[in-house]
Amino acid sequence: MIELNGLRVVVAGAGAVGSVAALMLARAGAEVVLADPAPLGENASGVAAGMLAPAGEALFDAISSDHYPLLRAARDLWPGLSATLGDEASIDRSGTTIIVDDAAPLLTRARAIGAELVLMDDGRLFTPEDWRLEPRGALAALHQAVREAGGRIEPSRVLAWEGGAVSLATGDILPADRLVLATGPGQGLTPIKGQILRFPGLGPGRGTVLRGHGVYAAPSRGGLIVGATMEVGRSDLAIDADAVSRLRAGAALLVPATAEAPFEAFAGVRAATLDGLPLVGPQGEGVLVARGARRNGWLLAPLMASVLLEHLRGQALGEAARAFDPSRFL
Repeated sequence: MIELNGLRVVVAGAGAVGSVAALMLARAGAEVVLADPAPLGENASGVAAGMLAPAGEALFDAISSDHYPLLRAARDLWPGLSATLGDEASIDRSGTTIIVDDAAPLLTRARAIGAELVLMDDGRLFTPEDWRLEPRGALAALHQAVREAGGRIEPSRVLAWEGGAVSLATGDILPADRLVLATGPGQGLTPIKGQILRFPGLGPGRGTVLRGHGVYAAPSRGGLIVGATMEVGRSDLAIDADAVSRLRAGAALLVPATAEAPFEAFAGVRAATLDGLPLVGPQGEGVLVARGARRNGWLLAPLMASVLLEHLRGQALGEAARAFDPSRFL
């Protein structure tokens, strides 16, 4: 294995993708600084349900319908990573129950892509393919692991890269051989605003996710999470009353108790490409990108980090690296 001993890398963006990348780079021997001005979890990765759901994405999201093999390959990297992070990043493999009026189209699609989906006696569908984790707990565990691997976390924004040095908003200049951009919208990526609801105290901390058309209800330690809107082209963080109403109406069909239960609303902004797959790889002298995971940042993070390692080690590029190639739209 080609290690990265002594390679100085600054990773801009401490969400799921940036945090996993920083950890895997540090464990490979690189000298890593993870830079992000946002407090832990106050980013799109914190405003999430932590879904590791290749089947659900391929079945319900048209742009992801042909990406199931890559999504599943990404999910399968999580158990090995999670095992090194402790209980805060443990994976709930309870699966997803799907409630729809007509199960036939989803069953047909599942067979076509090779996803496990079964029709239960009560007319609902169930897939064991979809897992989840606790986003904020996982971020905290990742950041702690970065430090334990010798990395450093800087609460600052990256302002500039000038071959061999990264300038931070604090005024600090960091010597660096590579800069990895794992930030949100920008540079040709489409912003997508996502709003979710959390119902404190409602439901168990772990268990099966319920999913219908346009809505899911995920058990969580902090209370049931209901999500999520996909508002293409919007990059504001305002809570939209109409969107909240739609989410509550959809949630009530899945979990009737949400109709009257108190809730909190959150908004985050994700970034997407034209084909729904991220950009991972070189994009300029000394700069690599790991961006545009759409709403699959948690799911894709370890696969995106693995692709970064392929590039930095000079290894032969695998299927994911070719699919994520930033030059594919040029």
